[in-house]
Amino acid sequence: MAVRENSSPSCLYDAVVVGAGIQGSFTAYHLAKRGQKTLLLEQFPLPHTRGSSHGQSRIIRSAYPQDYYVAMMKRAYQLWAELEAEAGTPLQRPTPMLVLGRQQNPEFQSYWQTMQRLDIPHETFTPQALAQKYPEIRPHGGEMAVADLTAGVLYPDKALKAVQEQFRRSGGTVRDGEKVLAILPGSAVTITTNRGEYRAKRLVVTAGPWSSRLLDPLGVQLPLQPLRIHVYYWRAKDSGTRSHVEHLPCFLGINLNQDAHHIYGLPTDEYPGLVKICYHHGSPVEPDRPDQLDRASTVPDLQILQGFVRNYLPGLDPEPAVQEHCLYTNTPDEDFILDRHPRFNNIVIGAGFSGHGFKFAPVVGEILCQLSLGEEPPYNLAHFRISRFPASPKAAL
Repeated sequence: MAVRENSSPSCLYDAVVVGAGIQGSFTAYHLAKRGQKTLLLEQFPLPHTRGSSHGQSRIIRSAYPQDYYVAMMKRAYQLWAELEAEAGTPLQRPTPMLVLGRQQNPEFQSYWQTMQRLDIPHETFTPQALAQKYPEIRPHGGEMAVADLTAGVLYPDKALKAVQEQFRRSGGTVRDGEKVLAILPGSAVTITTNRGEYRAKRLVVTAGPWSSRLLDPLGVQLPLQPLRIHVYYWRAKDSGTRSHVEHLPCFLGINLNQDAHHIYGLPTDEYPGLVKICYHHGSPVEPDRPDQLDRASTVPDLQILQGFVRNYLPGLDPEPAVQEHCLYTNTPDEDFILDRHPRFNNIVIGAGFSGHGFKFAPVVGEILCQLSLGEEPPYNLAHFRISRFPASPKAAL
């Protein structure tokens, strides 16, 4: 459990951030660095594995089909480096990421063309060159690849610990095991928890799959869908292929095996000799009951991944060695929500990171901080506005 700093619940904070995952923690960090007296609230004892910010590995990459994400990642890399310098510990390691797909596939073309157009350092592989460079990968359907040379593996647990430590060093207060029960808007927002009441000039909600529960009473209904994701780790079949497997790069498979969703993988540190390969989709759940799946909509992801392993990574055992779980909180278009409340400008919302938001956390936190302070971030946020969803705000409280 986090150390509790001395703080009176009756005092007025400049800012309260609800949700101490990676997005909320970076938001609080930026607010504290801007001289704001900031409280970071978390409903579960820290650290925990109930949300989307735990684990030992995430992919960091510049490669995206959308220009707005590429622009944000440029800043995110700078801020990750700043946090590493402040914390005095590495939070990532570089490794290329292969975008795998058929040359005629429109989404693959979008990745490739964006990297070329925006001068992202990259390398292109024909199917033959891919097989020669990475013999453990078999381009089963004649796929080619483009490698994002800026990519790497982030260390989530270390990153979350580092940003929370730096937040505290900047004067911030963390209170964990404290669930928010109600939010009362006003010139000073009142936040009621299971342990007390706080007042703040501004509030930022970054509560992951619990965001809707907090925001619905404030007149905003967001189309957020929590999904339970299976995380699988795979072992090499024999010692002869183990060294090749351990040197696999990260990869992102675009519509392989005609699947609608991506398959991604990365070399892991948490289980030496194993490769992390997952299906970028999951099954709807209630966040408080993640083990109770809607069986009618359960994704047969294991069968999909076993087919992928047999076809594209034949050196791996098609039975996973380890299985874990995590949560996504998806929007319908899988773009984030980064916006002010449509009625209360001193309430800011960050939600719907859709399984690809961790790498963006430093810049997302900066954007939410700027929105909270009444500033306009230097990005086109049209794709992240609440208003893109039809009839999202209720007429009145």
